[in-house]
Amino acid sequence: MTTIAIVLARGDGRPVPIVALTGEPLSRLVHGAHESAIDEAVAHWEARGGDRDSLDALLVYCAERRCADSDATCPGCRRRTEADGLATLDDYIAAQGPIAIGRDDVTVAGSGSRPASFAGMEDLWRRWAGEEYWFWARRVLRKLRHGVRRAHIQGEPVAGLGETPAVILMEPQLADNIGMVARAMANFGLDDLRLIAPRDGWPNEKARVAASGANYIIDDAVAYAGLPAALGDLNWVAATTARQRDLRKPVLTPETAVAELRRRIAGGERVGLLFGRERNGLETDEVANADALIMIPVNSRFASLNLAQAVLILGYEWMRSDPGQSLGRVTTFEQPLAEGLYLGEDRPATKAELFGFFEHIEGALDRIGFFHPLERRPTVVRAMRTMFSRLAPTAQEVRTLRGIVAAFAKWRPGRDA
Repeated sequence: MTTIAIVLARGDGRPVPIVALTGEPLSRLVHGAHESAIDEAVAHWEARGGDRDSLDALLVYCAERRCADSDATCPGCRRRTEADGLATLDDYIAAQGPIAIGRDDVTVAGSGSRPASFAGMEDLWRRWAGEEYWFWARRVLRKLRHGVRRAHIQGEPVAGLGETPAVILMEPQLADNIGMVARAMANFGLDDLRLIAPRDGWPNEKARVAASGANYIIDDAVAYAGLPAALGDLNWVAATTARQRDLRKPVLTPETAVAELRRRIAGGERVGLLFGRERNGLETDEVANADALIMIPVNSRFASLNLAQAVLILGYEWMRSDPGQSLGRVTTFEQPLAEGLYLGEDRPATKAELFGFFEHIEGALDRIGFFHPLERRPTVVRAMRTMFSRLAPTAQEVRTLRGIVAAFAKWRPGRDA
């Protein structure tokens, strides 16, 4: 068993949690384990001399942020950005040395001494604050201890770019609501989340917490300064509203709206669903930019919906119209389900099995004199056969019924129950 982690002081005096077995910062191990399948991560760790218990302990150290007890931080972790007092992108740029942007030798000059590089300006915007490695560690820890719950669906978009409608939130006020919207989207196979001027900035840790596992949607969400930028690449947009608008636009229900969305996507168009602010929805001037209105059937005297609820209703209609949908979750041990009787490993009983049961129970009833008077026997037998046939028992249920009949046939008065 290797030591879990040790704290070493680097040249700049910043304590860093170091994995004793590899001599690397703990963040690098967490990053690698998060980016690969859990079996691959375990195999890689064991190849370096570790075991599952030591990997578990390292992940717990990060997940519970025990590094805070030693005032230690890992390179690239958001805790380090916070510890350095870098609250904005401007603060970060000022503290860095030259920042390389993309592959075209574009650089942003800072007044610090530490160089950095990013794939592009959007990558800089998304990653400058650092990664929340403790959240990554929690996800890997769950997989290590409990396995992957979903057999065929990983924490990534389930459709290609443009194959689902974009969900556009107009000036969302609460990060918690953004997170709950992301969770509703993940429930129903929607992947493209766009935020227009979120009040509390973006990215936001509270949204990630509220997303409850739908982190890939939070990670891929893009914030825009205004409505034109958010809608720029779309061909058709429907805006949700509970208020009647004096605008000459088609008014659709969620069901008809989803049918239109699917028709346009099939024709190669990019489409979106525009949702309003939590407090007062969309302004009429904003709705004017949409191609159609969506009005959800509600109690007309209490028509306001929570933002995530509105997204969930449209998401449900989207999933319901998918011919490849499955009912409930699909895991390593649970296969896709369709509507109807769930048989599992059982099957419907054959007529031969039913006839065998009929003969069994009728013979047992004959022996105890149940059919009295005898001329009523055909009528009672017909009624019994009709009843059991209508129940459409499975093969296992027929065997159970025959076992019950056999048990009663062996019973004698005076014997212990």
